[in-house]
Amino acid sequence: MPVVVGEVVEGTVTGITNFGAFVQLPEGKNGLVHISEISDDYVEKVSDYLKKEQKVKVKILSKSKDGKISLSIRQAKPKSNMPIEIDWDKTDNKQKNMSFEDKLSMFLKESNERQDQLKSRETKKGSGARPRGKSSMSF
Repeated sequence: MPVVVGEVVEGTVTGITNFGAFVQLPEGKNGLVHISEISDDYVEKVSDYLKKEQKVKVKILSKSKDGKISLSIRQAKPKSNMPIEIDWDKTDNKQKNMSFEDKLSMFLKESNERQDQLKSRETKKGSGARPRGKSSMSF
């Protein structure tokens, strides 16, 4: 079965790197799932999401002239416009006995922590260069 761009096939993870994972496709062909194509969530470490010899469904994104195959796990998942259904009877037991104010406070705390994490990632991604000109600090 030849590799067809746009098709979803099952493969086996054969190697994990810091930039993605190599997956063996049917007929022994190999392709790369870039770290950005593993999950819709932010992936810091590939090994947190994938293990060697794991079976995965991948979508074939492209095939270059030199035979390199680009794959995606996140695009292989079926898209659903339906909202996630929550079983309110199975919510966290510690929250069942909390007041609305306590739940709100907990939500705000978690939200602020997530915002801090996102800001931290953005500063790490930046070049670290500071704008030239006068300093806002006075001596």
